[in-house]
Amino acid sequence: MFLRRPPALAAWLAGAAAAAGRGGAQGGGLLALLANQCRFVTGLRVRRAQQIAQLYGRLYSESSRRVLLGRLWRRLRGRPGHASALMAALAGVFVWDEERIQEEELQRSIDEMKRLEEMSHMFQRSGVECHPPEPKSQREGNEDSGGKEQPWEMVMDKKHFKLWRRPITGTHLYQYRVFGTYTDVTPRQFFNVQLDTEYRKKWDALVIKLEVIERDVVSGSEVLHWVTHFPYPMYSRDYVYVRRYSVDQENNVMVLVSRAVEHPSVPESPEFVRVRSYESQMVIRPHKSFDENGFDYLLTYSDNPQTVFPRYCVSWMVSSGMPDFLEKLHMATLKAKNMEIKVKDYISSKPLETGSEAKATTPSSERKNEGSCGPARIEYA
Repeated sequence: MFLRRPPALAAWLAGAAAAAGRGGAQGGGLLALLANQCRFVTGLRVRRAQQIAQLYGRLYSESSRRVLLGRLWRRLRGRPGHASALMAALAGVFVWDEERIQEEELQRSIDEMKRLEEMSHMFQRSGVECHPPEPKSQREGNEDSGGKEQPWEMVMDKKHFKLWRRPITGTHLYQYRVFGTYTDVTPRQFFNVQLDTEYRKKWDALVIKLEVIERDVVSGSEVLHWVTHFPYPMYSRDYVYVRRYSVDQENNVMVLVSRAVEHPSVPESPEFVRVRSYESQMVIRPHKSFDENGFDYLLTYSDNPQTVFPRYCVSWMVSSGMPDFLEKLHMATLKAKNMEIKVKDYISSKPLETGSEAKATTPSSERKNEGSCGPARIEYA
């Protein structure tokens, strides 16, 4: 049995059908007007989308647009506040809620240092070679998935410097880990020199550009743009990454964590190769205090420099370049100490008080192609 239409609706439909059938001089009636209005609104939205696409097409390369759109889609999918996030993305606003470095990331790095210290002390007594421990979260994930994490391989073993590497599953790349000791500088000096971007431009000849783009008022995280020379004849590489540091006076430890991000104010440049996969964690443990000579450090590092060289070539460059960089950092710390060079004290000041250059950044002068780089001189921030 068919349901009867309400009289008013039936009358309206009959009138609209009659008007649509008459067409011509009366403009097609209500349905024609409604269709015209829909076409008008749809046309406006299509033109607006085309304008936005053209704007981003001028600002970003095709690969950058894919990355931005993919991340935007993952953030907005199934999220209640997707409209405001979409407007922020289109307006070129960096979404700190998604990209800031969390407390959990800092704590994981500190926990890794604790486990390595415990294993180092245990193996020193037995005289057995010590390998870096695998993070607990990774072990549990591997057990659940049935996979097996690649073991660490010793690359360099010196009295105060040990370097390991292990393959990153599913890639041709390695993750590297350094455990070392310095006894002639203080932890405070070493930590400050590593964080001070202005001083690094003076002691690191490979830096083309290094500046703070934006700071997070909640966590003190910073977004930096770093451009560095790569061995000739490769193009220079540029990194956009977020970093956050923490100083725990009570537990006598300092930590600095960095990882790659995308930032709307730093589009990809055809002059450089953008490195999109980059992670670095540095943990420093003073032997006594922050202001007395002597400390141990743990550096864990990985990136994808997007080279066409085989894995063993890239591994050789990184394995040779990492000790070189750490020694340059060490010598810069000694120089700052002996010559009393002014370096920002990041320990006594809060993260948001370490400078005001981030809000309105001034482009630093770039030294284009100034000299050539040795085959093993790759930098780590």
